[in-house]
Amino acid sequence: MSSVIASTRFSVLDRSRTREGHTAPEALRDTVALARVAEELGFHRFWVSEHHGVPGVAGSAPTVLAAAVAGATRTIRVGTGGVMLPNHRPLVVAEQFGVLESLFPGRIDMGLGRSVGFTGGVRKALGRDKEDAEDFAGQLEELLGWFRGTSPTGVHARPPEGLTVPPFVLAMGEGADIAAHAGLPMVIGDLRDRERMRRGVDRYRERFRPSQWASEPYVVISGTVAVAATPEEARRLLVPEAWSMAYSRTHGTFPPLPPAERVEALSLSGREREFYERGLTGHVAGTEEQVAHELETLLKETGAQEVLVTTSTYDREALVDSYRRLARIVHS
Repeated sequence: MSSVIASTRFSVLDRSRTREGHTAPEALRDTVALARVAEELGFHRFWVSEHHGVPGVAGSAPTVLAAAVAGATRTIRVGTGGVMLPNHRPLVVAEQFGVLESLFPGRIDMGLGRSVGFTGGVRKALGRDKEDAEDFAGQLEELLGWFRGTSPTGVHARPPEGLTVPPFVLAMGEGADIAAHAGLPMVIGDLRDRERMRRGVDRYRERFRPSQWASEPYVVISGTVAVAATPEEARRLLVPEAWSMAYSRTHGTFPPLPPAERVEALSLSGREREFYERGLTGHVAGTEEQVAHELETLLKETGAQEVLVTTSTYDREALVDSYRRLARIVHS
């Protein structure tokens, strides 16, 4: 194994993707089961996500799901990738993470994003609109203030005040500036647009200001990594997600993951085919040797300290096998 891979942390984000023929509750239980596997395989963190009103995603309450994951594991760090701060009051978010840190001390991460609802209907149901994301920096400062006990309201948050829960900013676009200005670790994706990702990383490092949370820049790059016995099998891992993404772009709704063999038998329109083929490219996918080489190149290009793997597919056995093969690359 290369020294650059050996010195890098590898973690897992599972988005609790629903699958055709399986229920949303099953997807959540699959996430908890995968967390146990990730811990057994030696991954550093296991994160869950927040989506509202999306047919293909069951994870709508990340701090609740993080509690279930932390309760089912013993040593792996557990967190969110992320809690979408504009959807919530910062005090409530601080309280939730304070409870998690109190129950599972030293194991909780607070990954925070700036997205609001996926559609206009979801935003209306949440009582939010797109403009709420514009004050993400202010919301972030308020949230961190609850842990420091510096709220100008005179209110003291219980139990978060005085606790340390490492914050991370999920950065797309201007998120890199916000992470740098706040002196926080940054999570950036995705691997399909390497040039944009490198620009974001460079911008973050150039503008980083040390803080009590981080004395120097800390970069986590996120994206799909698929490892299998052959390149063809690795590519098939990508098929369900690529089709779901293509369907969402052409039909306006994000569906559950279909089996790869059903997708391969479909007749796609020209536009669907274009999005589908695009969805299959740019990921880190192949045999263990191929993936090790590509990861080494990627880490040298970005200087990232950590990789957050976000792979989703229909076949859970193949997904677990992919993570086992990745763990062999990382720990060999």
